[in-house]
Amino acid sequence: MNIILLSGGSGKRLWPLSNDVRSKQFIKLFKNENGEYESMIQRMYNNIKQVNKESTITIATSKTQASTIKNQIGEEVNISVEPCRKDTFPAIALATAYLHDVKNIALDEVVVVCPVDPYVEKEYFVALEKLSKLAENPEYNLSLMGINPTYPSEKYGYIIPESKDEVSKVEMFKEKPNLETAKKYIVQGALWNGGIFAYKLKYVLDIAHQLMDFEDYYDLYNKYETLEKISFDYAVVEKENKIQVMRFEGEWKDLGTWNTLTEAMDENILGNGIQNEKCENTHIINELNVPILCMGLKNIVVAASNEGILVSDKEQSSYIKPYVEKIDQQIMYAEKSWGSYRVIDVQEESLTILVTLKPGNQMKYHSHDYRDEVWTIIAGTGKTIVDGMEQIVKTGDVITMEAGCKHTIIAETELKIVEVQLGKEINVNDKHKFEL
Repeated sequence: MNIILLSGGSGKRLWPLSNDVRSKQFIKLFKNENGEYESMIQRMYNNIKQVNKESTITIATSKTQASTIKNQIGEEVNISVEPCRKDTFPAIALATAYLHDVKNIALDEVVVVCPVDPYVEKEYFVALEKLSKLAENPEYNLSLMGINPTYPSEKYGYIIPESKDEVSKVEMFKEKPNLETAKKYIVQGALWNGGIFAYKLKYVLDIAHQLMDFEDYYDLYNKYETLEKISFDYAVVEKENKIQVMRFEGEWKDLGTWNTLTEAMDENILGNGIQNEKCENTHIINELNVPILCMGLKNIVVAASNEGILVSDKEQSSYIKPYVEKIDQQIMYAEKSWGSYRVIDVQEESLTILVTLKPGNQMKYHSHDYRDEVWTIIAGTGKTIVDGMEQIVKTGDVITMEAGCKHTIIAETELKIVEVQLGKEINVNDKHKFEL
């Protein structure tokens, strides 16, 4: 089974745990079978592999998320990186070309496309396999999975099937309705459009060549910034007559807000938190090293990280986005392919960061024009290279680099480093990379 997972989003609705780099699918809130916390993307990826070990999974994402995906899934994960955001059709076309030209998937093979971040159980992953097999039917060019609605929602578009059978030809699509119209759709047997569909590679590549001038994946990648922004629905779905839909009646939740996310959590407290017995339906999610105490709160979510602290009525938490957009702050935490970093202090002429390097990983060999740096090793062993000079380092060692000095550090074991940046102009763009 070939699967494209769409991983996007800017993380505004789950502030302060999410940000422009750490979208909701990367927050580790769910316990797996081993009792370890995992993110939505890890949960989705691992469950697909459990159902079908031979699945080819490709994650279509932006440049800003690629490093985090490698951190959470592993270096070997297939990633189709968008050079810039151009809506869903260019992203899916690029990922489809990647499967054909890079992974050598045949044109007559089926691809399943689905979002990376719904909360689902094992039956969903079995249904994805079933959808893949349905898409082999030559009578249809597109096969969709429609979610059986559990309530009349205004958040989703609706699929109107010709019959109430498990698999039916699609009669029409409806945009996101108001509440009363949604009720009427459900009575008619309508399904939520969850953005889950399957097709043969040749079908989408043919449409891509009609709409865009390119030769192969590499050419499309190089021309990506010149492409028109266009959704998959508009470019493909709305123009296609041969569409079937398969009903899915299992659990499927869009965990896009704190309100819906806390409903799926196994615990009311994650991190350092305490609630008294008067609290009802209250959740604490705390990434800070200080305790949070809640007394007599009802239907409240408290979320805390280096980015900030949210205290909100659960229903009101759905309206957080416009307020978060007013907050102008640098990213305080991010996961990278090599490890992670967390900003622990910000001053006018200094920035202090806790850097964690995974064993065998290293920073890029680089220099800065306008800042000095001081590294203090607080755990682990490794090796620094400073202007070509190598030095073994261990817990307690301090390394000083002046502006203009080329430097890197390589982790032998897991390395924890307190990095202090000093200067009047501390800027993420002040960096020159070099080959070792």
